[in-house]
Parts: sequence; C-alpha cells; structure tokens
Amino acid sequence: MVLPSVSLMFGSVCRRLLLQAPSPALAFACLAAIATLSAAAPQNPVEQDQRPVFKGGVDLVSVSATVTDGRGHFVEGLQKEDFTLLEDGRPMAITQFSSARVPVSLGIVLDSSDSMSGERMNQARRALDELLNRLKDREDEICLFSFDEEPRLLHGWTTDRDSIRRALRNVDPTGRTALYDAVSQAVSYVNTGRHRKRALLVISDGNDTASRLAIPAVKRQIQESELLVYAIGVDARRTFFREPAPFSSLQRRLPQRPRPPIRIPIPIPGSPGRPGGRDPIPFPPPPPRGNMPPLDDDPVDSGSLRSLTDDSGGRTEIVRSTSDLGPATSGIADELNRQYYLAYVSAAEADGKWHVIELNVRDESLRVRARRGFLATK
Repeated sequence: MVLPSVSLMFGSVCRRLLLQAPSPALAFACLAAIATLSAAAPQNPVEQDQRPVFKGGVDLVSVSATVTDGRGHFVEGLQKEDFTLLEDGRPMAITQFSSARVPVSLGIVLDSSDSMSGERMNQARRALDELLNRLKDREDEICLFSFDEEPRLLHGWTTDRDSIRRALRNVDPTGRTALYDAVSQAVSYVNTGRHRKRALLVISDGNDTASRLAIPAVKRQIQESELLVYAIGVDARRTFFREPAPFSSLQRRLPQRPRPPIRIPIPIPGSPGRPGGRDPIPFPPPPPRGNMPPLDDDPVDSGSLRSLTDDSGGRTEIVRSTSDLGPATSGIADELNRQYYLAYVSAAEADGKWHVIELNVRDESLRVRARRGFLATK
C-alpha cells in the first residue's frame, strides 16, 4: 500500500527536523505528524480483509452460482478450475473467483395487500425474522419495501436487523396488489447497494391487480442488472382434500356436464304410502358458510414470478400454506450463504441485445444454477 511507505518516509524527515529544530513549536508539529500517520497506517498488512475485490466496469460481468448434488444438497469446496464458462457459446476466462461467503445487499419486498392480513402477515414476519437470523455476515445490508396499490420503501439500507424487524411490525395490510410496480422500484433501489453481490426477495400471495407497469418492462429491468431475484408465492387456496370449501365454490370447481332431470322425492321400492316403497332419502344440506373465509379470487401467478426470477440465477418457490414460509425463507438465506462468486471480462458490445451465459462444473453429476445472461446496454 502507498500509505505505509509515505508514513515511513515522512517520519524519517520529521525525525531529522526534530534533531535540528530551532524551536519547540516546530518539534511538537513534527511529533504530531508522525503520530497521525502512524495511526493511519495498518499495523500488519497480512491481517487485512482477504475477501476478493470485484472491480466495477462496463465489461466486467459477475455471476453468483449455486451448486447442488443429485439430492439437492449444497456442494462446497469447489475451485475455479472446476468451472467452465461460456458467453454466447465462446469460452471465457474466469478472472475473479471466491468460494468464501461474500457480503450481500439484500432487498425484501413484502406484499401488504388486503389478502395478507391476519395470520398470513404474522407468519410472514416470523419467516423474515428467521431469514435475518440465518444471514451469516454482519456486513450484509438489508432494505425493506412493502406494497399494496403502491410500493413503499419502509426502511433504507441498514446492517441493523432489529430496525428491519421493527419496520415489519408496522406493516398494515390493505388494498389491492401492485406487484410489478413494487418489484420495479425495488430493483432500482437495490442496484444502489454498496456490495457487488445484490439480491432481491419478493413475498406475495396473489396475482397483480393494480400495477401500471407490465411484466415485460420489469423483466427487462432485471436482465439489465446483476441482481439475484427470488420469489416466494403463497398459494394458500383451499382444496377439496385439505380444507372444506363453501358449497357454491365446490360447484364452480366441478366439471359441468349435462344431466337428466331428477324427480324429487325419488320413489324407492317399499316406501310407506306407496306400494312396496320407503321414505325418500333426503339430500344433505350444504355446509354452513358463516365461519368460512371467502375463496381467493386472485391466486399467485407462478408463471409470471418465474419469468422474473429464473434468468437472474434466483428461483421461485410456491408454498401451499403460510406455515411453510419459514422453511422457504431459511432455504434462501442458506443459499445466499453458500454460493460461489465469479466474474469475467465480457466480449459483448453494448448492443442492447441478450447475451447468453452458460456456467457449468466439470463434474456432470452436479447441478449449477446461475444467471442465464444479460442485456448489454450502454
């Protein structure tokens, strides 16, 4: 480093002046300068942060990679030589590589529309609390958005996880779902994170019903960035086998086929009052509807979520109950903790086109999930 060499050189000059100083004032000034520079210089350069520095630039492309085995378990301990990387089919040299955990700038986008009220929001808070606990690096910075009909930045970048928890307690679900508008605003903000590795987590239980933006514009915005985008869709609609639904909704779900008319009551042989007949068997009444919540009219759009996440190297997970939110967020935190981080110098021109990235490991029994490409913009 430059600073220690400057300190030593300037210190030797000050010492010579100190021996020949014509006045106490000049001697004191020399001593103060030596003390200041000595304090600024690191005592042992070997003890400095050994994590790799990824230099920014138009041509440098960073890639976060998740490697798993056939059982879905994370694979750690791989080296740079274990990976191959292609850009538009051409082999590229990996110039930066880290198998160690690097800090992340993580944005959280939480659906606060009316359908997330009650126990769903309580479960979401508990799940995000577990995610914050599992993030290993205390340098990780987090920001928090919520959205109903409008996106809101509830908390800017911070490493204080308790402040994020306090902001979560103030979320009050109401209104419709402007999912795409919220993701767009969050992508712009998360791109300002101070760490080169940046990620976005979206939690929602419904389809978009209020956004001004369409999904292609949001998808392009993600493709122009280096964000890892994750989504958890809570598809908590009732099914026939899981929870009794209102009778009318079951009728809507059953296939409608033409049936012959039925005469009621049905004459049954041996019924009293009829030759050889019995009393007719009454039809059971429909189940009471007073204590049942309404059927969800806007199920989570898993296809749209996957179109936002998969090109980035992230993923979409659909859970069937809000009680499954905790394991889902914990799994994403573990993934962020165990990823490989690579960078290479791109050969692509700023032509506004999509350029394909193919990252693989030489061991064909392993699976790699990483960003699939990028839009080369100016």
